[in-house]
Amino acid sequence: MDILKAATDWAKAELVSTPFFALAGLVFLAISLGFWQVGKTDLAKAYIIPTLVAGSLLVIIGLGLFFTNKSRITQFETAYQENALTFVNAELERAEATLKEYKNVVFTGIPIIIVICAAVLFLANAPVWRASMITTIAMLAVILFIDGLAHARIAEYNQQLVQAKQELDK
Repeated sequence: MDILKAATDWAKAELVSTPFFALAGLVFLAISLGFWQVGKTDLAKAYIIPTLVAGSLLVIIGLGLFFTNKSRITQFETAYQENALTFVNAELERAEATLKEYKNVVFTGIPIIIVICAAVLFLANAPVWRASMITTIAMLAVILFIDGLAHARIAEYNQQLVQAKQELDK
């Protein structure tokens, strides 16, 4: 198994995926701009700030992840050339930590926050609260969707790392 190719392919797939955070963020920013320009009701005006904040956060997340993963491609080759076993062990540790993070944050924390936001929707009638909760739910749904796909990729990559470690240990 060529684990360097698997690692590079994983990072390249992340380079395709992470811009969707930024793209979703731009959509939120456009929605904010739209509400600012044509929003007449109190609820429409209440969406301006929450969608601006959510859009900004998604753009920052997308750009940060993109540039982090872009730099990994060259780092992978250097680390692999220096010591293949050390590279595999370090990547295996990082992948397992990331999988644990996904389990705790993405697949537990985000759904809990969504449920809390939905409960607040039933209790609050103020436009700013309703707009904030709906925007938060929408932003978290985007994160959950994109990270769900990323989780599947890193889980597969983790299996490849386990197999590579077994081969290197022989």
